[in-house]
Amino acid sequence: MNYDLAKISTRAPENIKKEDCKKKTQLILEELDELQNLLYAEGKHAVLIILQGMDASGKDGAIKNVFGSMNPQGVQVTSFKVPTEEEQAHDFLWRIHKNVPAKGYIQVFNRSHYEDVLVTRVHGWCSDKLARQRFDAINHFEKLLQEHSSTSILKFYLHVSAEEQAERLNERMSDPAKMWKYNKKDFEEAALRDQYYKYYKECFVTCNQPEWQIVPADQNWYKEYCIAKALKDHLQKLKMKYPTLTSGS
Repeated sequence: MNYDLAKISTRAPENIKKEDCKKKTQLILEELDELQNLLYAEGKHAVLIILQGMDASGKDGAIKNVFGSMNPQGVQVTSFKVPTEEEQAHDFLWRIHKNVPAKGYIQVFNRSHYEDVLVTRVHGWCSDKLARQRFDAINHFEKLLQEHSSTSILKFYLHVSAEEQAERLNERMSDPAKMWKYNKKDFEEAALRDQYYKYYKECFVTCNQPEWQIVPADQNWYKEYCIAKALKDHLQKLKMKYPTLTSGS
């Protein structure tokens, strides 16, 4: 698979029309509502959604518009920011492992354990040797979840262009509804795009079980369609069934 982000489009294919796509997304969301209810009722599988991307790539919007219509009883969201003092006193996966989903649940990670082999390397806080050790740990961790906890992992990289990212970051300085998101450091991180691309590619290649899905994110309606469809397709493959009454019930 091509993981050269500089050469991958950040926009929907030209043959896909916005209104048609939004209608399809709405139908998928209705299906997801039922599938998520089935997942929760059956209680045999768990789903971990990993959302990564540059600042302003639309992670928050995807969470709100794809997962917001589901039963909140069975969907949980965790955002990973700079590690706290307590988290720094443990191994880098400690704060991650305690937030993985129980059977019956969908857990969404807004950023994830991959931050510890991305931002840390861009800023020189993590050596190549340590990064390789962390890649091994991540692969073992994800294998553990998949093989011993019946947890499916769907990994999405939200791919936003430099131009669209700049526009969204600037909106945070002028739109009252978005000012709370403003952080001047986001502009500094945006300037490091090439370095992030380099280390993201290494993540995609090294930690590819399951493979990453690169989602064009310049148009929110297409980003949401891609994520919703991927989740729907996966849940359908689980062949879930509602529990039936047992004798003596």
